[in-house]
Amino acid sequence: MLVIDPDECIDCALCIPECPVGAIVGEEDVPAGQQTLVTLNAELAQVWPAITKPRKPLGEAEQWKEILGKLQYLER
Repeated sequence: MLVIDPDECIDCALCIPECPVGAIVGEEDVPAGQQTLVTLNAELAQVWPAITKPRKPLGEAEQWKEILGKLQYLER
């Protein structure tokens, strides 16, 4: 999981088509049942390090791609 710092985001929407799993949507398009993720994103963006260079996906990314309900595994 990656997060986008809402204070740094310029709302250009370039990240939306770049997300390999389609997990990024505009804030106005977040489904009603997932509004809590907007708050979680902002919270985590303040404590997780910024990624400033492209990286390859983690080795497990493909196996987790289609699994729903992953939020229960988030460690803080």
